[in-house]
Amino acid sequence: MEDENRLIAQRRQKIQAIRDAGINPYANDFGVRLEDMEAVCGLDPETLGGEADVPQDAPEYRVGGRVMSLAKFGKAAFALVRQQGHEVQIYLKRDLLGEETFGAFKKIERGDFIAASGNAFVTRQGKVAVRAREFRILTMAVRSLPEKWHGLKDPELRYRQRYVDLVTTPGVADVFRARARIIAYLRRYLDDLGFVEVETPMMHTVVGGAAAKPFRTHHNALSLDITLRIAPELYLKRLVVGGLERVYEIGRCFRNEGLSRQHNPEFTMLEFYMGYATYERLMELTEDLVAGLVTELNGEPRLTYQDQPVDFTTPWPRLTVAEAVQAGLTRAAADLGLTAPEEADLTTEETLCAYVEREKLTDKDEAFAQWWKTTQGWGERLAALFEFFGEERLPADRPVFVVDYPSAVSPLSRRQDGNPDLVDRFEVFVCGREIANAFSELNDPEDQRQRFRAQLEAKQRGAEETMDYDEDYCRALEVGMPPTAGEGIGIDRLTMLLCDQASIRDVILFPLLRPEGDGNEKTAGKDADA
Repeated sequence: MEDENRLIAQRRQKIQAIRDAGINPYANDFGVRLEDMEAVCGLDPETLGGEADVPQDAPEYRVGGRVMSLAKFGKAAFALVRQQGHEVQIYLKRDLLGEETFGAFKKIERGDFIAASGNAFVTRQGKVAVRAREFRILTMAVRSLPEKWHGLKDPELRYRQRYVDLVTTPGVADVFRARARIIAYLRRYLDDLGFVEVETPMMHTVVGGAAAKPFRTHHNALSLDITLRIAPELYLKRLVVGGLERVYEIGRCFRNEGLSRQHNPEFTMLEFYMGYATYERLMELTEDLVAGLVTELNGEPRLTYQDQPVDFTTPWPRLTVAEAVQAGLTRAAADLGLTAPEEADLTTEETLCAYVEREKLTDKDEAFAQWWKTTQGWGERLAALFEFFGEERLPADRPVFVVDYPSAVSPLSRRQDGNPDLVDRFEVFVCGREIANAFSELNDPEDQRQRFRAQLEAKQRGAEETMDYDEDYCRALEVGMPPTAGEGIGIDRLTMLLCDQASIRDVILFPLLRPEGDGNEKTAGKDADA
């Protein structure tokens, strides 16, 4: 800290010296053209002459940006500047700029912003540079950047000072540029299918749309308790009732849950609803959408995530929830000390509970044991087994559709015609991580009321992640919703996958952190990576 304060004091002295010389260290009177930066980056060194061979009528470029590196040679210097991902080398010479201007440049350090205008030439090293005929200081930074090749080392500091991380850590800015491309592709894809993008409320008076614990707050003027939305689903389906039969929203959702590599309490979700469609239609759409997106970014429908090759070539394999549980328990048998799981009968609540008790599964995972206490019935208990022993053990080399979810854990999904204990629902998993959840929508108002009542009963048994009873939504269904299918895709997890990032905090610009200075900064990073 002492060294940092000393460096800051030195920088302030230089800034004051620039001011005393009559130069504004925070000027805004020199137009830098991004198109000129792009043009210089696109020049072929083979077509340019050396410094002494620049023709009189050569194009002049106005370039500038943050100084990323400096090389000073007494009467001349090179500065590499960066703007919008484009890097241009500027050559500054005392004989051209004059003693006063060149003297001001000598006070510039890495991290400052400068601009120059001049002609392009090729250096002795064969690189393109702009020879400055005019030079301007734009912004002088008070704080120095970290060492130029490696950026910030401390992960906690990276997230807390993202403004430094983006400048100095290789590849970070590329992730967020890719994220923007991903969202643009999703919008373009849905727009081309006739979907309408909308915005729905983020402040709700009823908890609904997903099973999760909400953030609660209070509106003073209305004296009203409200929650931040956990999902936009019920409002979007109200729009389908109203005639917007292809509708989507990309926006923030909020869930009051712990931090982990896969979870941030504030995250971005795409939800879309398609009238007169089934969940089978959305399987086809999802395959086409995601495989096309992977190809858009990688040039082929394949990528590598954390050293695991994944092939998105369609069609993707499908597993039922029960099959995924059986396969997961089989893969975990040696690690958990289980007897042959293929002999287990998971088709009824009685046989399923007998298996859990015989294999002492509640002793093998404390979180599972706590969840198991709140479950009731075959559907809830099968879903708990899938959550803890099936998801992460799914095949990793292909995306997998998991289907045939129990109706007990799918309160907004349409029941299957041939088996009312199951619903028309799928989730997409890649490398053991869910990236999409979809189903044919329940549009029977009486069935919906029964499901909401079951949610209230689950809450009374101690389940925290439940929905409220939403009578207005049931009233909307009574007006009539056409056969509809809907889907939610987590933008953050999708970006993790497509950009090969292990932690969700690496694809969110400003992830939630403990307040700085509370003494827990170091443990905050460990908690988030659990």
